[in-house]
Amino acid sequence: MLAQFSMKNVLSFKDETTLDLTSIPAYKQHKYNLIPGTQDNFVRFAAIYGANASGKSNLYYGIRMFRDIVVNSMNTAGEMEDNALTRNYLPFAFEDMENPSEYQIVICDSENEYRYGFEFTDEKIVSEWLYKKDYNSNRQSIIIERSKEGITVGASIRRECDKYKEQIMPETLALSFFSRLALKTDIFSRIYAEISRMVIIDTAFYENRRFMERLLPDVIDNHKDKLIEFLTAIDTGIRDISYETVDRRIVFFTHHRGENQKIHHLNLYRESQGTLKSIIIFIIASSIIQNGGVMVVDELNIKLHPLLLKFVIDLFKNDRSNAQLIYTTHDTTLLDKKFFRRDQVWFVEKDDYGHSTLKALSDFKIRSDASFEKDYLSGVYGGIPTLLDYVMEAGESDGK
Repeated sequence: MLAQFSMKNVLSFKDETTLDLTSIPAYKQHKYNLIPGTQDNFVRFAAIYGANASGKSNLYYGIRMFRDIVVNSMNTAGEMEDNALTRNYLPFAFEDMENPSEYQIVICDSENEYRYGFEFTDEKIVSEWLYKKDYNSNRQSIIIERSKEGITVGASIRRECDKYKEQIMPETLALSFFSRLALKTDIFSRIYAEISRMVIIDTAFYENRRFMERLLPDVIDNHKDKLIEFLTAIDTGIRDISYETVDRRIVFFTHHRGENQKIHHLNLYRESQGTLKSIIIFIIASSIIQNGGVMVVDELNIKLHPLLLKFVIDLFKNDRSNAQLIYTTHDTTLLDKKFFRRDQVWFVEKDDYGHSTLKALSDFKIRSDASFEKDYLSGVYGGIPTLLDYVMEAGESDGK
């Protein structure tokens, strides 16, 4: 499970910022929103609110850039024009000096907690670390530590890995390098896999027909009953879905029942944008829920009715899965204690100097009868736009 994600000096987040998915034991509400852990429980989904230009999408981009560096830092080693570091080094802009950016992630399984992170510039990895804490002994051990002096590997893997460390290039993460080797230890491949299988989606993703053509045929062939059940539940009017190949292109059809009870076929792309988005989210969410992992979505509410948004979120309330959902949104309809715990809601706010900050709803003192939505829209938690007085002058009539 993902326990924490932190970043520093990335886009509008100048200072260290941490999204913590560890639940707060004092909150007893909505236990079905939690994934049971060995020492802590973790929230299944987290909503991030904020005004336009507050930086909430920058948090999304930070997670995406972190994943890109981990997955691709070795793929373009030595090619500075298309280097993962060059592509993803976007430090806080309003500074005279450019300092390293920093990421850290905390991942937990049934036996251990893993803390992995790195600092980097557009040219090299400045530092890197991976620590493992054993739940039984509560002992923390070093797996790798990297600084300008070089790379140190921990005692548990030293004999196996020490001979390879000089081959790691300055712009390549040690984690990425070691995960590619056929080692007896699987710690690197497991951490790498956990990060690489994070699915990160923005609004442009829903309009990518190639994605639909690549994945939807398999769903129709093998899991159509679940897809139709989902489309029926969200009241799309779709009774069936099929596809055929025309001139080497895949064409999808939805089936609708007319007034005369006759079934009519409609090209899938004539369905509403909300329906298309729902199908893509269902495909991705179903895979993540089945296999575990983290789904990160920017502006999940766009083109989705609030009730449909809730239906999508509720997919992650699956006690047989440790899948997690992180999403940004403007929609306050679900900002309610009936649906969320206070450790599941976050707010992003930007100050006059361009610094974004992230705060949890749990950071605020809240009355037991408080309305989350009303207080948020009133500015109690921040994260809403500041609207200055603006007068729009009417044009002069031409007399017509």
